[in-house]
Amino acid sequence: MAWHDGTVTAPLTPPHQPNPHDPWQAPPSGSHLATVPASGSPDDPDTATELRQAAVVVALVALAGIALGLLWLWLAPRVPLVSDGSAVFLENSEGEEAIGADGTFVLLAAGFGALSAAAVFWRLRRGGVLLVVGLALGGVLGSLLAWRVGVWLGPSSDVVARAREAGEGVVFDAPLELHAVVVAVLVWPFVALGLHLLLTAAFGPREPEPEWAGPGWSSYYGGPGEDPGAPKPAAGPWTEPGAGPGAGPGPGSGPASGTPGGSGAS
Repeated sequence: MAWHDGTVTAPLTPPHQPNPHDPWQAPPSGSHLATVPASGSPDDPDTATELRQAAVVVALVALAGIALGLLWLWLAPRVPLVSDGSAVFLENSEGEEAIGADGTFVLLAAGFGALSAAAVFWRLRRGGVLLVVGLALGGVLGSLLAWRVGVWLGPSSDVVARAREAGEGVVFDAPLELHAVVVAVLVWPFVALGLHLLLTAAFGPREPEPEWAGPGWSSYYGGPGEDPGAPKPAAGPWTEPGAGPGAGPGPGSGPASGTPGGSGAS
């Protein structure tokens, strides 16, 4: 009786190979997922690099507040005042110039927040949490700087001296002020953070998809469209066509006649 005619079977997984369906098994060494970017590279900046980038973002965004303050001083409507010699009054008590100054600052701050978020995302697309914190902090500092620049370069805050200088019945401009300071200062960082989040979600870098490349991965886990749970034929004598467990020697399976050791010669 041949050995394959009995109950001897070969294991589906050779003892020297790990189980291919083990979820904790590490990928083969030649697979694409086994490569990890080195620390400090542009794809994976380290903490020191992120700190330097965040510091640069804070400085540049805060300095942009000077431009915001100049634009606010130029575009904000003026509040006209008039003096009767003993007191100072609004020339138009129903005017909305005071509210217009706050609205102008808010709109300009929103525009600067969008521009700063787009610039930071364009230059540092792979920035981490520290970069986002730097963008928010720079927006707050830029708004505060813009507010102080507009007030400093605008009309004098000494209304009594201005009234005496202008004279009785002469219209002069009131100091440039922000009435809703907290809201106006927080517009820039909130708009910058929101737009940066949207840009990152829409156009940010993605994790690499697993590729069926390399002999190690495809032979170990199976290629696309192949069921990894399907048993694979084990190597053995019955893997040849026409042979299998329980099948006896077929025609031509014995030694050929006329060859050394054959039965052709009597």
